Amino acid sequence: MRLPHLIIGVSLAALAYPVMAQTTATTSTTMPDAPQPTMTLREAMVLAYNTNPDLAAERANLRATDENVPIARASGLPGVSATGGVNQSLYNTDQGISPSRRGTIGADLSVPVYSGGSVRNSVRGAETRVEAGRAALRAAESELFVQVVTVYVDVIRDEAIVRLNQQNVHVLEVNLQATRDRFEVGDLTRTDVAQSEARLALAQAQLRGAEARLIGSRENFIRVVGVAPGVLAPPPPLPGLPASVQDAVQVALANNPNLLAAQKQSDASVFDVNVARAGRLPRVSVGVGTDYYNYLGSVSPQGKLAGFGGDGFATSVGVNLTVPLFQGGRPAAQVRQAQSRRSAAMENVTFAERGVIAQARSQFAIYQSSLRVIESSRVAVDANRLSLEGVRAENGVGTRTILDILNAEQEFLNSQVQYVTAERDAYVAGFTLLAVMGKAEAEDLGLDGGPLYNPVEHYDRVNHSWSDWSDGPDATTTGTRTNETPYQNPDVTPGVDPLLQRPVDSTGTNP
Repeated sequence: MRLPHLIIGVSLAALAYPVMAQTTATTSTTMPDAPQPTMTLREAMVLAYNTNPDLAAERANLRATDENVPIARASGLPGVSATGGVNQSLYNTDQGISPSRRGTIGADLSVPVYSGGSVRNSVRGAETRVEAGRAALRAAESELFVQVVTVYVDVIRDEAIVRLNQQNVHVLEVNLQATRDRFEVGDLTRTDVAQSEARLALAQAQLRGAEARLIGSRENFIRVVGVAPGVLAPPPPLPGLPASVQDAVQVALANNPNLLAAQKQSDASVFDVNVARAGRLPRVSVGVGTDYYNYLGSVSPQGKLAGFGGDGFATSVGVNLTVPLFQGGRPAAQVRQAQSRRSAAMENVTFAERGVIAQARSQFAIYQSSLRVIESSRVAVDANRLSLEGVRAENGVGTRTILDILNAEQEFLNSQVQYVTAERDAYVAGFTLLAVMGKAEAEDLGLDGGPLYNPVEHYDRVNHSWSDWSDGPDATTTGTRTNETPYQNPDVTPGVDPLLQRPVDSTGTNP
């Protein structure tokens, strides 16, 4: 699956650089050139994929889970140990015969033969939990990309809203000045001036709030991606969205990584029960030991006559059988404990399934609803644009008041904000739906920027490692810090709407 090439329903370019009016025959304003984007959504995803500390921590956790397999397998492998020591006898009734010193060096080999199935079940349980960990890593990737998409379009939306509010403040400033001029010549009343002043103050307050939200969105972008946003390109379209909610739920139940992780954890709990049951079964092992001993010159003449030599070897072979008879109820308690945890793991699968179904249905509904809001908002923007122009013209012939113009402008602004907000909501809901369906991971998105992280490589490297000295590399961090990134500001590149350039109090000769 790849990021597609057609936008969802309508163009999100309006989010990046909103131009929501047409130049009329009587007003001609040249739009400033839009700045060239410095970052795309794909580039933001690549940066987050390679440098996000939360995802890096999940990878490290999975590597730690991988090690449980060789740890479990080691319980069934032979063990070799070396021993050595020196003993000095301080008192012995046979002191004249027995040597008073003894030095020994030995080696012992122990081979487990039967352990009631605990080793086999421990290994299989560890392997199953590795699979669960891989599914959890997939879920972490999806969640990260949902965060990237969210903060990316949040910045675009909030930049658009700041830009729209700046335009609104500008036109209200023009209106206030024109209203004052007409008040000076007696054409308007003090009430008209007060209404214009109040509406400008409200617009300035709205602008300050929009600027604060923009700063917050940019800082969240830095938190997730690791760098400042710069100029963001309009996001590409969303791929492979389901045609119906039934299709979304079906795909999600088959591919959602959180659900798969819960299922694997439930499968692993079966082996835990078998491991607990093995605690009351016999254990058999074979042991071989050999020792070299030296009396370190402490053999007396009497000892030599008694048959003590200066040194020698001793070798032993044995079979050890351990049959538990009574352990105070501990094995049964461990079995019951494992069974209860098995029950909890099974319930977690049902809980995860419920969550997946609810998420798929709700995100599909939000996506579809946002598309309808987009269409309605587009109609509202066009209608409010015509209404504003009509109210201005009617004000020029005296049939509309200044308050009518102010209200029309506010409705125009509200419809524009609703439009860009619906665009953002639809994109986030659509991508979140893909994530719920298990189709928003690095491999699905075809990210460039280097090889993708392959969790199987580490597992294959450690799976059958028998060496006691094959340590891994020292712990390092791959997540980048953001302490050097600059504090974000609410500055945006101005985008001028030709309609909003015209004065509010337009006359009949200058509509």
